Order: sequence, then structure tokens, then C-alpha cells
Amino acid sequence: MPNIRVRLLVVLVVLCGFLTVAGRPLATAATPALPAGSLWFDGAPLTVQGGRLTDGQGREIVLRGYNVSGETKLEENGGLPFASVADAEKSATALRALGGGNTVRFLLSWAHAEPVRGQVDPGYLAAVTEQMRAFLDAGIRVFPDFHQDLYSRYLFTSGSWYTGDGAPKWAVDAGSYPAESCGICLFWGQNITQNAAVQKAQYDFWHNAQGLQDAFLATAQTTMAYLQQHLDPAEFAGIAGFDPYNEPYAGSYDSGQTSRTWEKDLLWPFYEKFRARMDAAGWRDKPAFVEPNLFWNADISTQKQEGGLLDAGTLGPRYVFNTHFYDQKAISGILMWGKASDGQYASDFAAVRDRAATAGTAAVVSEFGHPLSGTVSDKAPTVLKAMYQGLDSRLPGSTWWTDPAASGPVLSGTQWQWDLYDGRHHELMNGNPDKVRTAGDAWNDEDLSAVRQDASGTVTLRQDARLLDRLYPSATAGTALAFTYEDRSRDGSTTLTWNPVPSSLPNVARLVGSGQYGLLVWRSGDGGAPTELHLPASFPTASTTVVSDLGTVLAPPAYTGAATPVAVAPEPGGTGSRRLLLTDTDSGALHYALVTNGATAPSADLLTAARSELAAWASAHF
Repeated sequence: MPNIRVRLLVVLVVLCGFLTVAGRPLATAATPALPAGSLWFDGAPLTVQGGRLTDGQGREIVLRGYNVSGETKLEENGGLPFASVADAEKSATALRALGGGNTVRFLLSWAHAEPVRGQVDPGYLAAVTEQMRAFLDAGIRVFPDFHQDLYSRYLFTSGSWYTGDGAPKWAVDAGSYPAESCGICLFWGQNITQNAAVQKAQYDFWHNAQGLQDAFLATAQTTMAYLQQHLDPAEFAGIAGFDPYNEPYAGSYDSGQTSRTWEKDLLWPFYEKFRARMDAAGWRDKPAFVEPNLFWNADISTQKQEGGLLDAGTLGPRYVFNTHFYDQKAISGILMWGKASDGQYASDFAAVRDRAATAGTAAVVSEFGHPLSGTVSDKAPTVLKAMYQGLDSRLPGSTWWTDPAASGPVLSGTQWQWDLYDGRHHELMNGNPDKVRTAGDAWNDEDLSAVRQDASGTVTLRQDARLLDRLYPSATAGTALAFTYEDRSRDGSTTLTWNPVPSSLPNVARLVGSGQYGLLVWRSGDGGAPTELHLPASFPTASTTVVSDLGTVLAPPAYTGAATPVAVAPEPGGTGSRRLLLTDTDSGALHYALVTNGATAPSADLLTAARSELAAWASAHF
């Protein structure tokens, strides 16, 4: 929309702070509705336009962050991600400042939202809202997720080897399920297809036995309505959408039914019903982040099933194609020897891009990750680097510079997971006081959290900060044509460099040296808001060099508007995180920006030569 309309919208949002919604006083002039550090173009809600996530200025938005958190799957904090709002606030600050995230997938528990059939617990919804607000007030977008794994913990006895989460006890009591048993299972996920109790319960949900699905949809609508009524307008604008159901699977197929016809006849109608509930709850303008059959993109051939919502037609702006990706071969410890390498997951993430494009919508990979302890944890540095590489571009580093136009859109993604209590849990597994789980995620022997607290309560990263706190285009004013980021993350003492600057660009290579660098190529749109790239903590302003057709700058100045086309500014939320702002004043023009921390004091001649090389390279390839 025109800049004047955006500014008026922001003014109206602030003025709304004097009003009250559902009995809760909204923000006042003394407590601004928008997060600290917000600029005039911040705070607009997301929509889907032209197959991309966009904001009110028509900028392409990339969501990057983490799942908050697997703690919701446990009982120790009553199905909440955090023990307190203070912990949620601490986590949000660290996620922004240490993890570079601008988004969280926020887990919710059906079991705790509706502990008694037909009675939604307002206390749980109030606690959820306050913890969610901690992230929204830190300038972090949120999309909630009613999470389930293995349908419900109540399918499992106190002596079981495994546990689940999701459905409440009354939902399990309503069915007639066999005693759970996975047989010979090396991994908890095998329960999905081998545990008869889990299979039967999932089957009942999708067939609405005992009205289970109807009850879930009613609880979801009540939850969404509560959030809409108890978040102020600016906070609600930060809600990106809703993930209706985690990792859907049939349980078992009817005679003659296939994975594809199950999606068409049962899964998609469920999503249409959920979409209607969103509309009724005041979420009409927010997309549903819908997941296909969880095995549609499995990388083990015996697990892969046809799917991907192939028969749902054009999803359009009311849905986002939402999927997960884990390298089960790498996790198995048997099917993938050695470590991941350059381009390892290029085809896997290209399939996500292609499926979303065919469906006419945006894509998000809302779960990805790898174990950080155990026999296969040595693969984690390379597996995660390759996954982030796949999110950034559909090309391996070896071919990116020679064919950048094939790079494809930058994918949104939320890593599993961000658990403040990693290694410090006190979870009675399936209520058994003799099975107290403290290690890792405290859930089925998983350990994937990117963070934990040290003995002093300080939040610390468990993975290389160079890998997690990444340069990425959080908002592109126009259309992103190509992006790459060489993070130089480590595998032990080895620096992983999968995308070196080619020798055909000697001055660019000299400028970058052994430092980190990112390169974005885009075509400008017709809005007035700038392109934004998240600046990792490893890019202090004084050591950041930008080479762009918009300007060549060492230590970019503070943002003051269009007068500073290459500038830095705080990211919203007051967490100390920063962003690079690139302002163009044209429409339909080709632009590029190289951002690096490799040069300490580059000469004017080197900067001029690097800019000349990049200009010729961009002109030749776009």
C-alpha cells in the first residue's frame, strides 16, 4: 500500500492502545503497541500474494526461527512451553539475539486446552496468551500449532517404553484401543506405523469417531477466538497464521484407499473445516499452515508415500504449504555413513519449493533438525548446515555462482527446537515416579534443542553460533531472485566452506577473504519500505562491508530513511539484534548486495573493483 496509508495504519494501531478488548486494557501511549525499536514499516500482518509471504508493503517475507517448544509435550509445566512468563521473556530475548530468529512455531496442547470434554480451560488459554505475548513483544512473529505425536500420552501405560502427546484422556477413553506395543522398535517414530493403539486412535480421529474431530475443531476455534480477543491489535498482527495439526497420518488405510486418496478424502476436508473455524474466530485474513501426509517427502524409500496435497488444487492466499524434513538416513546411523556435504538436501528442499509453486502458495519447513547427543550426533554440524543451505537456495554451493538465476525463492523454516530446560527437566514419564526424565528433551530420548541454560541461568547455544545466527533476507522489497550465505560454521576444528567466491571474481574473493558473506539479488517492487537482512552478532557494524549497486559502505550508518540507502537499525523488540536496510527508489530494477565481515579496512580501490565485478556478474546472469 502507499507509504502514507501505512503510516496512517501505524498511527491508528497506536491510538487503539486507548481501547479495551475483552476486558484487558490494551497498550497506551506510555506502553507503545508496537515493539521497541519498530520503524514505520514494521508491524504489518502477513498475507500470501503471488505464491510468497508478504507484508503490508508488498515485501517478500522470510520466516526463520525455532519451535517453542517440546516442553509443551511434557507434563511438568502443564502443557506450556515455559514454567513462567519470565522464562518466556528470557527465551524470546535469547532467541532473537543469539539465534537470529524472527519467528516461532508455538506449540499448544489439546489435552490441556480441553481436559474435560466440551470444557475449554480458560486458565490454560490465559497462560498460553501471556507466554506468546513475550515473543510478540520481542518483535517475533508467531504461528501456533496444536501439537501431537503418537496421538496421546494416555495411550501409554506407566511402564511403557515410549510416550505420546496431543489428545486428552477423555478422547482416549472414548475409544476401545488395544494395549500399546511397538514390537521391535529402535526409534520412537516407528510407533506411528507399528503400534496398533496409535494406529487405531489416529484412524478414529480422521473418521470423526465419537465426534473426536468435531471436539478438536471446537476447541481450536475457542482458542483462536481467545487469542484474537486478548491480544492487542499490534500483537495480533504478529500472528502469522495457524498450524492445524502436526504431522498428520492416517493410522491405517481403508480397503482400496491410498495415501493420496486419504489426503483428498479425509485430510483436506479437515483443513477446510479448520479454515472455516479460523474465519469464525476472527482469523479470516491469516493463512492456515497446512501439512501433508508426514511421509510424503521421507528420504527412506520404504517409508515414502505419495502425497503433498496433490489433489487440493490451487491453495491460494488462505493456505501455506507447510512440511517437515529430517534426514532419517542420517538419524538411523546405518543408512548414511559419513557426514552431510555441499548440496546434500538440494533436491529435498527443491521438492518443497516446487510443490508449493504448483499449489500457488508459499512454503514453510516448520520442523527440521538433528540429534545433538548419541551415536549420530557427530553428523549434526554438517546435516544442519546442509539443511540451512537448502532453505537459502535450491543450488549447492558448487554451482551457485555459475547459475544463480536457478537459486529459487528463499524458504521459511523453524528448527526443532528451542527448549530452555534442555538437560534440566523433571518429567515423570507417563506419570511414573520411577521414570524421571531429566536429560535432553526428556521425551522419548530425544535431544535436539539448540539452547540450554548454564548453571547461572544464562541461555547459551549448544550449536555453533555461526550456523544458527545467520544472515538472511527477512524482507525483500520486490522479488528475491537469488540468495546464498556462507556461514563458515565449524565441524569440530574444521571450517566448513561450501560456497567459496570463485576465482573469476578475484576482487570479491579478496574482499571476503576467510570471512562470512551473503549475497542477495532482487528485482525492486513499487513499495517504499526497504529490503531487510538480519545481521548476525558476528557482523558488528564497524566490521560490516556492503557492496551494492545502491552504495558501497564499510560500517554502514544508522538508518534515517531513503537518504541512507545502505544503513543499519535495531530489529524490533529491544533485544539488541540488528538489521541491514537497503532502500531503492525504483520499480522493476535489478539490485544486488554483498554483505561480508571478512575485510577489516578495505581500500576504496578494492571496493570499487569488487562492485564492478559484481555488477558485471549480475548483468550476465539476470
